[in-house]
Amino acid sequence: MPVLPDIEFFGTNHCPAKTAGRPRAAEAEARTQDLVETAARLFLEKGYSKVSLEMIAKQARVAVRTIYVKFGGKAGLFTAVINAGCAPFFATMHDMETSVRPLHDILLDFAMRFGQLVASPQVLAVHRMVIAESMSNPELALAFFEAGPKQTREALTRFFSRPDIRNQLRGDIAPEALTVHLLNCIMGDQLKRYLFVVTATAPVPDVRQQVEVGVELFLGGVLARPD
Repeated sequence: MPVLPDIEFFGTNHCPAKTAGRPRAAEAEARTQDLVETAARLFLEKGYSKVSLEMIAKQARVAVRTIYVKFGGKAGLFTAVINAGCAPFFATMHDMETSVRPLHDILLDFAMRFGQLVASPQVLAVHRMVIAESMSNPELALAFFEAGPKQTREALTRFFSRPDIRNQLRGDIAPEALTVHLLNCIMGDQLKRYLFVVTATAPVPDVRQQVEVGVELFLGGVLARPD
């Protein structure tokens, strides 16, 4: 599912002092990161449609042309923001391709990380923004899906396609369907509840209890039945 990053993930403005001549690779990378940080902050503060490339360029102290060259435009920059914030989450999913731990433990670890990500205030803010603006800005919805939810689904489908994992599950349910069922068991209806609770005094959800129940329900329906 996924997601826009927590602004705090990026830290504060840390663009290095300018030096004469062509910037070194490290300085260029830092300036690009600063640009992505600035865009993330503005998107969350003002909304996608109310933020212009000129506004981002001015606050990041770059030329608008730089944004087009590096990201292809506003949607590309938004994608970079999503990718930057999701990188730590997707990095942990590599373990699912090779881990030989019990199936229950692998799924519970994933569910905890996924549940905490989806329930975070920043990700919920992005969900609300995408839902509100997707009709007038279809490129926003596409960028969000491609950078977040699509990658999560593809990683889970690869996991459920592993022969050793497949042998533990019902053969009449395709890996793609297993992915959908797992995500629905973990966060389906609960995500809607989070999205509609916008008060600062809302109770913090008990993610662990929720995902533990979700994983148990999922496995109860998909584990291979003994002959």
